[in-house]
Amino acid sequence: MKKKIRVLKASGTPYEVGFAHGRSYPNEIRHYTKERVQLVCDGLWSGGPLPREEVLAIAEACLPAHEAYAPELFEEMQGIAAATELPLAAMLIVSGFTDFVDTVYSVTRQKAARPPVDDCTAFIVPDSAANGAGFFGQTWDMHDTATQYVILLDVQPNGAPRSLVFTTTGCIGQIGMNEHGICVGINNLLGADGQIGITWPFVVRKILQQKNIEDALACITEAKLAGAHNYLLFDGNGRGYNVEAMSSHHVVTPLAEEPLIHTNHCLLPQTKQFAQERPPEAQVSSEARLDRAGDLLRKRPLTIQHLIALTRDPQAICVRAQPPFHVESCGAAIMQPKTGTFWAVWGLPSENEYEQFHLATEDTEEREKIS
Repeated sequence: MKKKIRVLKASGTPYEVGFAHGRSYPNEIRHYTKERVQLVCDGLWSGGPLPREEVLAIAEACLPAHEAYAPELFEEMQGIAAATELPLAAMLIVSGFTDFVDTVYSVTRQKAARPPVDDCTAFIVPDSAANGAGFFGQTWDMHDTATQYVILLDVQPNGAPRSLVFTTTGCIGQIGMNEHGICVGINNLLGADGQIGITWPFVVRKILQQKNIEDALACITEAKLAGAHNYLLFDGNGRGYNVEAMSSHHVVTPLAEEPLIHTNHCLLPQTKQFAQERPPEAQVSSEARLDRAGDLLRKRPLTIQHLIALTRDPQAICVRAQPPFHVESCGAAIMQPKTGTFWAVWGLPSENEYEQFHLATEDTEEREKIS
């Protein structure tokens, strides 16, 4: 049976937005948080096992940086924590897990090789390739246990733009677009230079607080990042950037006339030196998805139907869980900032239908299916 993506609408103070989030999914968030904290303790994703107390202490050390970087978002996380009766340190782990394991790996000086927690395929299609109204889109791939937690937030905190945010329960944001046409998405990278700093969901949501793409870009380039992620930015004026952002270094690539495409390995020598070597099978997957997306984005003009088909591609992009990593495409999102249109799908894109949402529409429940 095909499943719709769950939508949560929340407005008010940042704390009230977070409390509504936590109150809506308390048991899910508690279960997901327990699972993610235990994954860090087990050590597979962070380089070696650690006691729970040490893991939470590292997360506690990251909290002041988050509060200073985005106090409103810190209040929102406090609201989630209050509604679920979970400690803030644990909320930080469930929200920013893929950055946090980079931090743990570095600050504890772990030496064991780590599997990558990734598989996302992301792209920006310029206006010139899409009849004058370009797109940002990506699959969101993660350990298959995360699929059940995928939701869409329709949020408008006081004093901030309204945003549609693809995320998971307990996480303030992963992929999104705001009413000013600022879009942001991500790919995880396997960083070897993690530090006590700011995890990527805070960066994503701070970007969605901005009114222009230059201020959005500064949210990445001026942040003390906890771990490694690739960020993609696109706006309603057709401007875009790709940012390979390691904790120690970043490189910004502006959008030109051809699509920008990124998967999960560093493409630039300036950032490769800060990355941990990926297992051969993971590197092959990332390269195959990059090449396949490039092939599928050669058509002109590109339409939403082409991009939906890309996310459903069985050859490389729509990933099904397999041992030993058990990563799958848990969902996907496509955005067209010039029109304020947002398409989202829960679970494997190949097995579920996209639904269409509009930031110009007051009620996000007025949604349309698109096949």
